[in-house]
Amino acid sequence: MLVTRTPAELPRALRGCCVAWGLFDGVHLGHQHVIRAALTDAFAHDAPSVALTFDPHPLSVVRPERAPRLLQPLPQRLRVLADLGLTAALVFPFTRDVADWSGDEFIRRLVSGAGGLRSLSVGEGFQFGHNRSGDVPLLKRLGKELGFGVHVAPPVSLGGTVVSSSRIRQCLREGNLEYVTELLGRPYAISGVVRPGDRLGRQLGVPTANLAIDGLELPPFGVYAARVRRLTQSTDHPSVLNVGVRPTLGKPDGELRFEVHLLDFTGNLYGEELEVTFVEFLRAEQRFESLDALREQIGRDQAAARVALG
Repeated sequence: MLVTRTPAELPRALRGCCVAWGLFDGVHLGHQHVIRAALTDAFAHDAPSVALTFDPHPLSVVRPERAPRLLQPLPQRLRVLADLGLTAALVFPFTRDVADWSGDEFIRRLVSGAGGLRSLSVGEGFQFGHNRSGDVPLLKRLGKELGFGVHVAPPVSLGGTVVSSSRIRQCLREGNLEYVTELLGRPYAISGVVRPGDRLGRQLGVPTANLAIDGLELPPFGVYAARVRRLTQSTDHPSVLNVGVRPTLGKPDGELRFEVHLLDFTGNLYGEELEVTFVEFLRAEQRFESLDALREQIGRDQAAARVALG
């Protein structure tokens, strides 16, 4: 899937595309409904399909205090979009200048830069532009003027609850990972780049990869059985994941760590992006009286993970 940052970067072959528009954080079932509308239209008209999304989250620019933690880093979001069969993704940089554009101005800039659109698909109640001056009625009016169709996807409900990124964040915080998986329509996973840690795991005989997960929503602290994919190798590894502040070490700042130990693996992972799929919660984070006690518990965690992972 081609990824561009501005409409003008779309190659000529992608002009007249069918666009699915949204932040798509998590690419959950509701987002997929919007994207399918664009894919269906693209198939019917033998046209390319493009996802239009923003980076960073608009609230992080206009109201940072209200910006949510994300469900995925951008590279992971783009991989999921690519898996859905889209031709390209337009990752529009959201800046203070863009935040000041009215809804009308944004659409005219988009259509002009992209060399025209065939259709635009959004979710019900979609709003955009400065002071939310853009909405579905504006899109339909401009669609008639500028020559593109507008598809409005109704919300998707599961168990009587509308599927949304905010609902998924709440379920994550509550540790309801099975429901999160249902809302996403695929196993819950999170990715990050491996960065240097303090090598304590190596001292304990269980080297871990410390992932950068800044700004991401996380489930409760504890130990999980997980599967880790090395994206550069396309290989999966049974693993034990620890999320938390490692209370046994007595760190006064309580630094958050997201560390995975790949079972039966040796090698250097620094700088690699790993995708971690949660399989089963094993136990809550706890403080041990000594490193020896912690080492013994880690051995039990490894055994429990092997059972959970089959």
